[in-house]
Amino acid sequence: MTKSEFDDYRDTYVETVEKSVGFSGLEHSFFQTSKALKIEHLVQRHFGAINKVSVLDVGCGVGAAHPYMAHIFNSIHGVDISAESIEQARLDNPAHAYAHYDGLRLPFEDNSFDMTLSVCVLHHVPPEHWANFLAEKARVVRPGGLVCLIEHNPINPATRLSVARCPFDKDAVLLGARKMRRHLIAAGLSNIFTDHFVFFPSNKPLFRTVERAMKRVPLGAQYLAVGRKK
Repeated sequence: MTKSEFDDYRDTYVETVEKSVGFSGLEHSFFQTSKALKIEHLVQRHFGAINKVSVLDVGCGVGAAHPYMAHIFNSIHGVDISAESIEQARLDNPAHAYAHYDGLRLPFEDNSFDMTLSVCVLHHVPPEHWANFLAEKARVVRPGGLVCLIEHNPINPATRLSVARCPFDKDAVLLGARKMRRHLIAAGLSNIFTDHFVFFPSNKPLFRTVERAMKRVPLGAQYLAVGRKK
């Protein structure tokens, strides 16, 4: 997508996503909650506690995910190539910090954050820029910190249908978990793993427990990919 296309969805992002997943009978909030629960579990497991970790959300858009994640992090910074989206994020989430950037170099010093996050963003980045995108995410993370991404699983039929129905996903280049792991290795990260999730239309504790047991089964609608900075 180009910058202007992102800008066009400043006021209608959530509604557009709702329409694309409407066939599932699930609301946008279900998927946001699913992601937040997965990230909370990751933060607790790696850092030992929540609300002590700084995160940079690269490609944050209008910050729609941040109300679901605010309790997880000590501070949330977001950047996006869409200036209009960043302005909306500031209006909707005044407790967090946002900045517009050029999509190439993140406007932060090396080793600035405990973790970087990108939620369903890499498939919008032209493949020839994937290496730089991941290298920049790693550059601004402190040694021992995490580079984290959540992406659509191209093997899942419902995921492919929702992507096909979403107008701002029309040029998306989906990549599977195996390919993602190779890119994280090339970025110089260690302790790399991918976990699949969204197997069930519920976030109740029982279903979350079963999902964690199934995380290596490559059929969930989305997956979490993580690498540790050396």
